[in-house]
Amino acid sequence: MSNIKLTVNGKPTSTEVEDRTLLVHLLRDHLGLTGTHIGCDTSQCGACTVHIDGRSVKSCTVLVGQANGSSVTTIEGIAKGDELHPMQAAFRDNHGLQCGYCTPGMIMASIDIVNRHGADLDEATLRQELEGNICRCTGYHNIVKSVLDAAGRMKVTQAAE
Repeated sequence: MSNIKLTVNGKPTSTEVEDRTLLVHLLRDHLGLTGTHIGCDTSQCGACTVHIDGRSVKSCTVLVGQANGSSVTTIEGIAKGDELHPMQAAFRDNHGLQCGYCTPGMIMASIDIVNRHGADLDEATLRQELEGNICRCTGYHNIVKSVLDAAGRMKVTQAAE
């Protein structure tokens, strides 16, 4: 057992867990943050994507000890109160989801992609970067449309801050 200290969605948290506990299980089972989905447990689908210190990671591949002392952001932590994050709003406005199972991971991965590529993000780069996130419902067209729309919204939001 280890005492793990993290900042999750801006709130400091400390918990004692078995050393073999995966971050996805800590978030879902111990902290009740069920927006982070478990899809494959093998890092193939991306449904469990969260941010650790601002970078997207598949939380089914991270032991909580590896994240000890870090800042973790989940899908529950990206909106500002009732105001959706620009990526969430773009997914809603562009019909970037169907069943919604992959959506939290897609959104978290996409925020990181936009943060890294900024205005240089194009469709080909986006499609290549999203290869690690699987959606079984769509042809990805509306997901790509959503992310490219959000890239513009995020640029405007960042400029305003």
